[in-house]
Amino acid sequence: MSAATLTFLFLVIALGAQENDGARSDWPAYGGDAEGTRYSPLTQIDRSNVGRLQMAWQFDPGDSPPNGRFQAQPIVVNGILYSVTPGSSVVALNGATGKLKWSWKSGERSVGRGITYWTDGKEQRLLAGFGRYVYAVDAVTGKPFHDFGRGGRIDLHYDLDRDPKQQSVSLTTPGVIYKDLYIVGGRTSESLPASYGDIRAYNVRTGRLQWTFHTIPRPGEYGYETWPKKAWTYTGAANNWAGMAVDVKRGIVYVPTGSASADFYGANRVGDDLFANTLLALDAATGERIWHFQGVKHDIWDRDFPSPPTLVTVTRDGKSVDAVAQTTKQGFVFLFDRANGTPLFPIEYRDVPPSTIEGEVAAGAQPVPLKPAPYARQMLTADMLTTRTPQAHQWALRQFKTLRSEGPFVPLMVGKETVVFPGFDGGAEWGGSAVDPNTGVLYVNSNDLAWTSSMRRAPVAANLGPLTYLNQCAACHGEKMTGSPGFPSLVKIAKRRTPAQVAAIIRNGSGRMPGYRSLPPQTLAQLVQYIMGGKVKGATQAAPSATDMKFNFTGYHKWYDPDGYPAVAPPWGTLNAINLNTGEYAWKIPLGQYPELAAPGVKDTGTENYGGPIVTAGGLVFIGATNYDKKLRAFDKDTGGLLWEAVMVNSGNATPITYEVNGKQFVVIAAFGGYAGARAAPSGGAFVAFALP
Repeated sequence: MSAATLTFLFLVIALGAQENDGARSDWPAYGGDAEGTRYSPLTQIDRSNVGRLQMAWQFDPGDSPPNGRFQAQPIVVNGILYSVTPGSSVVALNGATGKLKWSWKSGERSVGRGITYWTDGKEQRLLAGFGRYVYAVDAVTGKPFHDFGRGGRIDLHYDLDRDPKQQSVSLTTPGVIYKDLYIVGGRTSESLPASYGDIRAYNVRTGRLQWTFHTIPRPGEYGYETWPKKAWTYTGAANNWAGMAVDVKRGIVYVPTGSASADFYGANRVGDDLFANTLLALDAATGERIWHFQGVKHDIWDRDFPSPPTLVTVTRDGKSVDAVAQTTKQGFVFLFDRANGTPLFPIEYRDVPPSTIEGEVAAGAQPVPLKPAPYARQMLTADMLTTRTPQAHQWALRQFKTLRSEGPFVPLMVGKETVVFPGFDGGAEWGGSAVDPNTGVLYVNSNDLAWTSSMRRAPVAANLGPLTYLNQCAACHGEKMTGSPGFPSLVKIAKRRTPAQVAAIIRNGSGRMPGYRSLPPQTLAQLVQYIMGGKVKGATQAAPSATDMKFNFTGYHKWYDPDGYPAVAPPWGTLNAINLNTGEYAWKIPLGQYPELAAPGVKDTGTENYGGPIVTAGGLVFIGATNYDKKLRAFDKDTGGLLWEAVMVNSGNATPITYEVNGKQFVVIAAFGGYAGARAAPSGGAFVAFALP
């Protein structure tokens, strides 16, 4: 063998080792990798030493979330941490020290849950979404690519076959990469009118559209017959807001979708409504459908698929099967053969009650997996009410007698509150699940609270201001503008905002709220007048249309006792370990505490939690997520035993990451809080890094 050949071989081996070390050491994608496993092979921090973790650095970007919440999971490539910030900037930090390398300010006022990295081995790009826009930024210099998309950015209001001036699409969870394609979904309005929830792929270099998949089928497309014939002309949503996963080897992108608009009344979309509430397997190169599974038919409960899928290999009959796991708000885990969509545990279609509301036609049956068992309780009964105090129990018992509680998939009714359990926020949520590829054990955190709601008949005739408010705004901000969980009160907003500011928020959206760009100027003006507390002049009525609703949703009502605690018995939040080879639970524990209850000894209540877990080869599950105790925790992945915890500057309502720089392993989480309601700390926080001393 010649010296030149030997030199070439050594170079190939060295480059391969560098690539393997990078893959081992970094956290290069939202969810950890293309498969969304949230798994790290790092072992420096393990069961024996995790108790010695201490804060290594803290980075405060100095800007606040527009809506008091920040849910981003950073990425790490070649030891550099990249993230969006609460103030809609992109930053690059030294992963070992937290020192700022560069910052680029987008100028927008909306922020998502992360950032996407792409390289061809020469050029490195970061794709960052802020509201309706996606920017491409040079990962080395922090400079934007001005020849990308339209005027230096992709505008998600375009390429929808509708007037872009009247669309409202914004990016929450970052898109995914397949070769030179950036595949993305987005958030849309949950009431009508709403934009299409199309899945789109753009060229990462040019920002030009390469393919589109219509989640609301057009005439002649598969699934069109599951909607009324004209529905595609006026319906919207069925969008991917939770994120995706990619099987790079097979060239398949897995896309979970949410409900169609309007969320809670579907008289103008009678039918199963494909591809709403569906796990789609699409050809990543072309966008063609390979297989699909609809998790909720004709959704009238806002039961979106809320989490990115997780790709895993499981054992069936002694053979390895590449699978995709999808968690749900209902507390179900669905598991499918990745290649063809064959369920790996039986799914039973169970009869469910019909709707009692005029015009509504609920689906007659809904799918329920027989394994694994649900990780959240499914039906609230009187013996499950809070016993925190005798007074709280008696209050809950009296209230419970006024509610309809008959299990899952019970249609809401007029004049009586129906229990939704688990609540509208799950079960599982956007934080996603983690999986250990060596064991096939899935780790998923869950909310376990009851919510309630009902429907009301919409006014037949009203001024445009109050009528539009009831149809578009009241579900989130309350019929009397007093707010609801996750949505602010609008009472006395005239003291905090000018009419022009309110109009801009309605039109463009802010934080969790989508924009309502399709409102005619007269309607917008009267809506602003009404919200500001002024008298709406004139008696203008809205003209009837296919998007008018005879009935609308009364709002999201979290069932709390008079002291502000859940009116059901604990656990109010859990962390679950499920063996996907067998469908059995390895363990299940309460997750989170209320500090004021824990102090006198009531410690194992669990709490609401937002943000997901990660799992490591060191035998650990790390998770923040809990709303009230501001803690990051490490559990033994095999037993669920608590091994370490630390109180942070604010609640870590985000999913952590772990990576290694210069031989040192770090765990980082965005600790900015925002979900604790009346108990919340002031908005703000920091990226917090932990490492061994």
